[in-house]
Amino acid sequence: MIGRREFITLLGGAAAWPLAVRAQQALPVIGYLNSGTAGDGARHGAAFRKGLSETGYVDGRDVSIEARWGNNDRDRLPALAADLVRRRVALICATPNISAQAAKAAATTIPILFSTGLDPVREGLVASFNRPGGNLTGVTQFSTPLAAKRLELLHELAPNVSVVGVLVVPGATNNDEQLGDLEQATRALGLRPPIVLNGRELDSAFASLAQQQIGALFVAASPYFYSVRDQIALLAAQHRVPVIYESREFPQGGGLISYGVDFSDVYRQLGLYAGKILKGTKPADLPVVQQTKFELVINLRSAKVIGVIVPQSLLVAADQVIE
Repeated sequence: MIGRREFITLLGGAAAWPLAVRAQQALPVIGYLNSGTAGDGARHGAAFRKGLSETGYVDGRDVSIEARWGNNDRDRLPALAADLVRRRVALICATPNISAQAAKAAATTIPILFSTGLDPVREGLVASFNRPGGNLTGVTQFSTPLAAKRLELLHELAPNVSVVGVLVVPGATNNDEQLGDLEQATRALGLRPPIVLNGRELDSAFASLAQQQIGALFVAASPYFYSVRDQIALLAAQHRVPVIYESREFPQGGGLISYGVDFSDVYRQLGLYAGKILKGTKPADLPVVQQTKFELVINLRSAKVIGVIVPQSLLVAADQVIE
């Protein structure tokens, strides 16, 4: 038998536990919808939580985050977005553009934060940059307009290459815009039109380089390529072909060169906006943030393996050189 004191203690503990659960359930919930994988999104998630904490919200203490991952299958996104709506989240952070579109279709009143490399006005996400209107706002990083600049850098790195291959994900919404920019850029540089390669079939794409006389590769902006960046870097080394990417994670993982925005800052900004919305600010009153800071990262170890001599002009301009 247990004594009266022990019984009261047990009773008190039993009563306190449901209260603790209810307190935890009462936390505002942020839905996090991403078309990629949980492993690839770890760094960006940390940046999002950092921005959130700068507004006074700590994950697990003041707010709860419910993540849904598309695992590079865009067809899953509508159901995942609908699941977050049923969960009655306080807001949804949806990245990239295809996730934002799925969230927009599922939630007409819940605040939505997006990150996109496309024009959010043309994509129908907001009415304008300064006055988004509706329930969406976020960050645009201009990934697609940067395509021409990346091609210029690739040409500077491999000036003797006349044919450039472009790895794309078939059916991606930003393919036409990126390829249009690249075709204009190749004409301006006096290069032959770019040759499109199926990025879903990497082994075949790299095997076809010699036959098509492709001397360098441009990797289109896509979350999918982020998830297979190690495989691309390995194939590039095996075939000794210079490749340019959209973000620093690629050369940090063995790729040659990247030029683009700092995605950690993009997700930190989303966290800041999430905190403001939780405090009562409406998405319509938060202008879309336009990222204007870009970074150039070069991996000299990869350059040595591939057999590329990096010009001093690029080394001086680089924000990070990996040796």
